[in-house]
Amino acid sequence: MLLVGGWQIAEGGYIKAKVWLAQYLLQSAWETARAGGERVRPWPWADTWPLARLQVPRLGVDQIILAGASGRTLAFGPGHMAGTAEPGAAGNSVVSAHRDTHFRFLQQLQPGDRLELVTLKGARLSYAVASAEVHDKSELWLLDQGQTLLTLITCYPFDAWLPGGPERFVIRAVPLERPILPFAASPGNSPGDRQRVYL
Repeated sequence: MLLVGGWQIAEGGYIKAKVWLAQYLLQSAWETARAGGERVRPWPWADTWPLARLQVPRLGVDQIILAGASGRTLAFGPGHMAGTAEPGAAGNSVVSAHRDTHFRFLQQLQPGDRLELVTLKGARLSYAVASAEVHDKSELWLLDQGQTLLTLITCYPFDAWLPGGPERFVIRAVPLERPILPFAASPGNSPGDRQRVYL
């Protein structure tokens, strides 16, 4: 019994140490990239690298956004979805993360909350939360590039027992330099097709 208990404690300690080390290496890669490096991998076998920083001042959130949104990447932080605008660029920049780790805070966001995006070049862009909606994962029009947005996506509901599922919780934030306007429904997607939490 003592051996089993010791093994469980050691395994828990190993996982925490691994998480801490990963965050340390991500921070180091971020600093190196900010100093002029490109695609700085946090560890030699990594298939991702830091792209930007996401900060939510009201909630004390500060996370490094990584390139790509594979399962391996999302284990370490929010991932930028390929094919959407780079964080901070014109267009719809889409970032996803797990609902029970890095994007758990999405359920605490309120209309008008300020989101800060820090790019590798040092630009600090401010966005305001304009909507939070629940969508089906098949609604790929959420990735459309017509409007400049920051779109944050995670699985829904937050307290689900099983991972994945058909629903996604989607935060849409607009640049503060522009007026906050309601989003136009994409063709074939009327407001009745999705649950609006607020706008």
